[in-house]
Amino acid sequence: MTERHIIKDHNQERRLFLSRLFIGAGMAAVLVCALIARMIYLQVSEHAYYTTKSDSYRIHTQAIAPNRGRIYDRNGILLAENRPSYFLTVIKENSRDMQASLGLLADLINLSPDEVDKLRVRLKRRAVPFSPVQVRQNLSEVDIAKIKLNQFRLPGFAVEAQLARHYPQGELMAHALGYVNSLTEDDLQAVDPVNYEGTEEIGRNGVEKFYEDTLHGTVGYEQVEKNASGRVMQVLSRTDPVAGKDIVLYLDSKLQKATSEALGEFKGGVVVLDPQNGGVLAMVSKPSFDPNLFIGGISRADYAKLNNDKTGTPLFNRALGKYSPGSTIKPFLGLGALDTGTRTREYTIHDPGHFQLDGGSHVYHDWTWWHNKSGHDLVNLEKAIYVSCDTYFYDLATDMDIDVMHDFLSQLGFGRNASVDIPQASSGVLPSRKWKKETKGQSWYQGETLNSAIGQGDTQATPLQLATAAMLMANHGKWHQPAMIKRVGLDGEDINHPSVYPDVKLKNEDDWNYITHAMTEVVHRSTGGAYQTGTAYKAIIANNKTPIAYTMAGKSGTAQVAELTSDHRNGDAVEEEDKDNALFIAFAPAEDPKIAVAVYVEHGNGGSGVAGPIARQIIDAYLVGEDGQLKPEFRPKNVLAPALISATAP
Repeated sequence: MTERHIIKDHNQERRLFLSRLFIGAGMAAVLVCALIARMIYLQVSEHAYYTTKSDSYRIHTQAIAPNRGRIYDRNGILLAENRPSYFLTVIKENSRDMQASLGLLADLINLSPDEVDKLRVRLKRRAVPFSPVQVRQNLSEVDIAKIKLNQFRLPGFAVEAQLARHYPQGELMAHALGYVNSLTEDDLQAVDPVNYEGTEEIGRNGVEKFYEDTLHGTVGYEQVEKNASGRVMQVLSRTDPVAGKDIVLYLDSKLQKATSEALGEFKGGVVVLDPQNGGVLAMVSKPSFDPNLFIGGISRADYAKLNNDKTGTPLFNRALGKYSPGSTIKPFLGLGALDTGTRTREYTIHDPGHFQLDGGSHVYHDWTWWHNKSGHDLVNLEKAIYVSCDTYFYDLATDMDIDVMHDFLSQLGFGRNASVDIPQASSGVLPSRKWKKETKGQSWYQGETLNSAIGQGDTQATPLQLATAAMLMANHGKWHQPAMIKRVGLDGEDINHPSVYPDVKLKNEDDWNYITHAMTEVVHRSTGGAYQTGTAYKAIIANNKTPIAYTMAGKSGTAQVAELTSDHRNGDAVEEEDKDNALFIAFAPAEDPKIAVAVYVEHGNGGSGVAGPIARQIIDAYLVGEDGQLKPEFRPKNVLAPALISATAP
């Protein structure tokens, strides 16, 4: 077979090669054009978008929390300040193992589970990546040293200096001022979250809570450039925060301290008002607590101690709690009886020491019954007040309907919180037929009116309400609502707090003087023998080594908290929790009042013997100078100052 020879066609191969080359070049050109088009699109059309996106990884906006406004007393003494404190913070993105780091901190500085839980909440509400979050406030020098020594084991954690709230007077002002505490998720629902960005704390209770908007200020911002590890390289721009405004209160620190000292170791509450404007000069509740414990968050264990009955529930503000007012209600009820025509000044009863309703079997005893069965003999309204005759007011209650009592006493602030800026105060209870039907679904009984007439039964009032009513008596019905704030700023003008309640007008304006005189007899009447002198004379004047430098108008009250037998009443041992509550209201000088006081002593046993001397000690601290005389600014004008009443006066 003949062998065939294949001859290559070079021209054809060249054409094939060139066609493939042109196709490849065309495809490459298309791809290059597409790439160029894409580059143009990204660099030109989408330039702003990608520049912003790029900057977002490099440039961060950080909130700058404003400095909280400070709180001063009426004399410029600092009550709440901001002082430098060391914080432990963490940047989550820089922490390689958060759980391990927190475990180490638990060993180093006793970081508690509560603090870890709060940290997780803060991390959750953090709005900006690479932003530091507070772990603990108020680091001690030992804590700082331990953290620094172990810094290499705590990536992302750092110690920073910031301003923190501090209360220089500690527990003395706790119930009046309140405190600040860590923000919660619920708090953020109630405030502007933008303005609270970067803020760790918010006001709780008292002045701190009510004036939160004034004290907080306005948040600031700064744009910073950070590197890949989150470290700030430079600050690009800054909008400074606006600090919260300082506020000045009517509180007088010296009087607050004197009030606390006068109350001593008793549990109870005291409110002191300025009759000229309603300013709260002092508000003390015991036992108290240190508000600095709440800064940065209080532990569950410490909080439980403050709520424990064994420690006296220090968190409860007894100055604003409601209690049976006892006989302190009598001057106001007597005033109402005169104004409504239920009683006249001349109306007199014979007091045998007890009272019974017509056809009733229950015996209502006068307070003297437990000591002397003879009663107070003949009694008119004035005497009924200064000897605190229950029988007279039982008799009064048979003619003065409970609804009439309610309507008159409500004009004096009972049954409502009449303050300007103390919303946490109880409204108390001022019973009426309507009230009982709405709250208990029951009808009203005559015997309940008798109990209400001596400040027992369903009637309840707060020390704040009693001080307010005493102030109204001192002012002859002129209303000033109790207020904490005096002005905004140290150099600001005093705030005018116009009352939303009308002044109390009587048919006979001289009835104010009549009841006031009866109240001065409570303290100063020294004649008449046992159960005929003023109920507080012995405790306030006769047993006091220092002569009294002014005329005090007052009224004692002893509110029963447990049913006791006559044997117990006559001196047998009584358990602490069964002892009566002691109350006393007063204002002075009676001729030109400058101070009104309400004292409540829990289980104090006797209003005149226990609460009365406390009231005098408070008033002395405010009105009397070192020379034993009224301070010049408190001496009555256009009225002859009363002579000093000797401690040994007959």
